[in-house]
Amino acid sequence: MAGIGSSLRAANSAAAVPTTAVLAAAGDEVSVAIASLFSSHGEAYQALNKQAAAFQTEFARALGQGGAAYGLAEAVNASPLQVLEEQVLALINAPTNLLLGRPLIGNGTDGAQGTGQNGGGGGILWGNGGNGGSGAPGGAGGAGGAAGLLGAGGVGGAGGVGGGAGGAGGTGGWLWGNGGTGGAGAIGAAGINGGAGGAGGSALLFGSGGAGGMGGSGAAGTTGTAGDPGTATQAGGVGGVGGKGSHGGMGGAGGNGGLVYGAGGAGGSGGVGGAGGTGGVGGTGWDATTAGAAGGHGGNSGSGGDGGNGGMGGAGGRGSTLFGAEGANGNGGAGGAGGNAGAPGDGGTGGAGNATITQGGDGGNGGNPGGVGIGGNGGGAGGPGGTPGTSGAVGTVIPGNGGNGGIGGQGYDAAGDPLAGPATSGGKGGHGGYGGSYGRGGAGGAGGNATTGGNGGEGGFGGSSGAFGGVGGAGGAGGDGAGTGNGGNGGAGGDGSSSGAGPAAVGGAGGAGGGTATGRGGNGGAGGFASSNGAGDAVGGVGGAGGIGAGGGGNGGAGGAAANNGTGNATGGAGADGVTAGLAGNGGKGGDGGGAFVVNALSTAKATGGVAGIGGDGINGGAGGTGGSAFTAGTGAVTPTDGGAGGAGFGGTAGAGGAGGNAQVSNSTSTVAPVGGHGGTGGFGTNGGRGGDGGAASTSGTGSATSGTGGKGGDGTGGIGGSGGNGGTASISNGTSTATATAGDGGAGGKAANGGNGGTGGSATTNGTGHVNPGTGGRGGDGFVGAGGAGGDGGNATITNANSTVSPVGGTGGAGGTGIDNGGVFSARGGTGGTAQTISSSATTTATGGMGGVGGNATNGTGGTGGSGGNGIHNGAGTAIGGIAAVGGTGPGGGGSGGNGGSAANFGTGSAVGGAGAAGTSGGTTGIGGAGGNGGGADVASGPSATGGKG
Repeated sequence: MAGIGSSLRAANSAAAVPTTAVLAAAGDEVSVAIASLFSSHGEAYQALNKQAAAFQTEFARALGQGGAAYGLAEAVNASPLQVLEEQVLALINAPTNLLLGRPLIGNGTDGAQGTGQNGGGGGILWGNGGNGGSGAPGGAGGAGGAAGLLGAGGVGGAGGVGGGAGGAGGTGGWLWGNGGTGGAGAIGAAGINGGAGGAGGSALLFGSGGAGGMGGSGAAGTTGTAGDPGTATQAGGVGGVGGKGSHGGMGGAGGNGGLVYGAGGAGGSGGVGGAGGTGGVGGTGWDATTAGAAGGHGGNSGSGGDGGNGGMGGAGGRGSTLFGAEGANGNGGAGGAGGNAGAPGDGGTGGAGNATITQGGDGGNGGNPGGVGIGGNGGGAGGPGGTPGTSGAVGTVIPGNGGNGGIGGQGYDAAGDPLAGPATSGGKGGHGGYGGSYGRGGAGGAGGNATTGGNGGEGGFGGSSGAFGGVGGAGGAGGDGAGTGNGGNGGAGGDGSSSGAGPAAVGGAGGAGGGTATGRGGNGGAGGFASSNGAGDAVGGVGGAGGIGAGGGGNGGAGGAAANNGTGNATGGAGADGVTAGLAGNGGKGGDGGGAFVVNALSTAKATGGVAGIGGDGINGGAGGTGGSAFTAGTGAVTPTDGGAGGAGFGGTAGAGGAGGNAQVSNSTSTVAPVGGHGGTGGFGTNGGRGGDGGAASTSGTGSATSGTGGKGGDGTGGIGGSGGNGGTASISNGTSTATATAGDGGAGGKAANGGNGGTGGSATTNGTGHVNPGTGGRGGDGFVGAGGAGGDGGNATITNANSTVSPVGGTGGAGGTGIDNGGVFSARGGTGGTAQTISSSATTTATGGMGGVGGNATNGTGGTGGSGGNGIHNGAGTAIGGIAAVGGTGPGGGGSGGNGGSAANFGTGSAVGGAGAAGTSGGTTGIGGAGGNGGGADVASGPSATGGKG
């Protein structure tokens, strides 16, 4: 400062003479007057200059004294006299604090928090401005204090909670210093927007402008009011609408940079809009208190509120025109999310039945959700380069969040009524209520229990879910019978549905059948159907268990089917096992497995059939359930299940095995190879149970097809063995396929006093150019008192593609079973060979009937007749060949007759050759030999030759 004063004095001295003694331009009065005027101005300037020089000298002296004092303070700070620092600074700053309200050196005081007080000014020579205090609730924050000669402006205080604006940042130093950052706006309140951010402080000569404060976020809307509970005459009330979210505050503008040097401050970001409030819950439906009355319906929920708009970003500050850039413009705030719909009210419970109104009341239906809130708009950018805010998301409806059907009322419980007389049956349970569009189905009510001699009441069926609810209600359990009365049947499960991104669709479980002492147990209810049209899986409901009863076990409930038209899997529900009876009743039938269907042609999901239940044991065994079939219109896997085994029969006929499930692919682009389920085994008993048929396999794609085998017939203790099940059919319909169709073999007959017959082999068909492998007939069962069983016929082999070069051969007949005496016409006869047929135009192909099965041997009498050869049919240029017959069985009382040769027919341009008959079997040393079989006939339409078979 002294150097500056010296330079100014030298300049003033040099200018004193020329400016105080101005010469006149001429000798006239005007020139003299002008020269006198300028000279007087020069003299006045010199007088002022002397006063300024005096002030400068005093100011320099004061600065020197202040610097010396500050140096002393610094020295004290680094010495044991550090405790005197504040006293020294107070001494230094006392004059300026007294005269100007701010220190000479040091930072300004901060404003008190929660008051909105402004920050104090920084030291005149050196010091930052004080920070502004935060605002009172809803009030603005205090401004940051200004700096002195050198220093940064103070930070603006944050706005008070409830939408208070942020305080402005303080101005930077006169010579050098950045402007203070603007305070952040406060979050809003219900109905009050977020506070605006404070503006950034500006720099003066050298320094950058302060950044603008961020705008406050808007407050979330309030939750809608809850609907009133329902009454006996009125459904539950509708929930209130959620409140609208308040808007976000605007970002503060950035401060300007210094005139000589400095960048402008960045504009503050706009505040985020508040989320819309959730809609109010719907009122719950009335729980019926009157006998047999229906429960009340649940109320609809309220709609969600709209989200608030995001705040606009603040503009960036101006930079120095010499050395500085403009501040970045602030980004807009994101819009608030729309509010979710509230939870709809559940339906009320139906009233229980009584002696007058025996059936329980139905459950009430669930309410539906209200609308969803719209997301708020994003705030605009503060200018070019800033990013506008994104719009808020639309609210959602939460699947399964209320709106469930009510539970059905319990049927009249006679057993619990002391006034009920003998043989009073229980009442039927009420049905479950239907779910709202996003709700689950209600459970069916349980059937009532009976008094002695009465039947249990049926369970009510479960209610279906809404289109987005997912889960069907469970069926109600059947009531218990008493004494000789029967148990009540369980109710069927409700259907489950789902769409879009909702949950898995699950059918309701079937209700359990009621039990009883000496009567028959109730049947289990069927599982509910499941249907999905979205991403979720579809799972059929499980069948209900049958009831226990000495007079007969209850049937197991069938599993529910499942269909998926979306992208998820489909799985059929499991069938329940049949229940074993007491010593005087029949076993219950096993429940069928539910089918599975994928119906979306673009789906790659799996279809899996439900597991079949096994039959229960009893005087007569219960049949096993059919395995669940699997179908797809897409390209995913199909997995059917096997049939259930038949139950044992203690004194009568055992239960038949269930058929295997079918496997079907209908998509021509699929490479999946479907495999049918196997038939279940027949049960063991006095008479054996029949084996179940194998499941079919078919495809329209290019994969192979393999059908299931027939189940084995059950063995018997003294009657007839069970027949074997037939093999399933296998077919390929795609004309471009080169894959193989393989059919299942027939099941073997069961052993008994008289053996059971073998099952027929499955047929194999293709419209492509691949091979066909038909099934072999099942072997006849052995007879340990009488005759053995007949062998099953071989399966047919068919080719329907004229371009095929494959020569089909019919399946081989099954062998007859061993018996004591197989001399009857059909006893232990070998099975007939299967027919082979083709329309191939190739002259090198043949169609050859299958070989007959060998007749069964006898341990004491005559052997069984050999099986005939199968027919050969050609519709093209190749040769049709009848199948070779089989020889008869051996026996000490006489050999079996040989089978007849198969016929041959050509309806095209080729030849036909009949099959050879088989020779009769020798009767041994004491028996009579069997007759030889006839040769097969031959017939052509226009071919070169027809040759009959040798007899």
